[in-house]
Amino acid sequence: MIRLAIIRHGHTPWNRAGQIQGRTDIALEKQAAADLAALKLPQGWAKADLVASPLKRATQTARLIADRDATEVPALTEMDWGDWEGKKGLDLKADPNSGFQDIEHWGWDYRPPNGESPRDVAARLNPFVQALQRDTIAVCHIGIMRVLLAQATGWDFDGPAPFQIKRNRLYVMDWDRSTLSVSGDPIRLEAR
Repeated sequence: MIRLAIIRHGHTPWNRAGQIQGRTDIALEKQAAADLAALKLPQGWAKADLVASPLKRATQTARLIADRDATEVPALTEMDWGDWEGKKGLDLKADPNSGFQDIEHWGWDYRPPNGESPRDVAARLNPFVQALQRDTIAVCHIGIMRVLLAQATGWDFDGPAPFQIKRNRLYVMDWDRSTLSVSGDPIRLEAR
């Protein structure tokens, strides 16, 4: 059994402003970097493989919490939000012509204009998961985490998610070379 622990990157200025980042390469805000520098990986995870999305906010988070550089994995890049990148979700939701829907109404094939669906994201993540050789921490994005946790829980993006994604926590899944399954409650990063 291999453990895959996923963690969301720290806050960026766009997160604070409610803007959709997707693949736009936004660095961490200064306060988020300072907060992450005061945290470390939980006991038992320091020697796990460390990988990250190649976007700055993920690689910076990995470096800060693990005191080492992560191997960049393009498959972990955030979902492509297409024409909606840089826009505010609340503005899109308020516009009845935007086509924007809340996540619990997506299904696997919901796609922002010129963007990716959860099914597209899963297709690029599955080879990464299948290639895991040992316990691994992946620093990534909420869209990536939703797809992996959906696969691990059987959630189909229809109705409320059976999980809540919070920052500064490892969401651990077991990989038995055929199936992902959630392994206990999220584990908080520890204070240095």
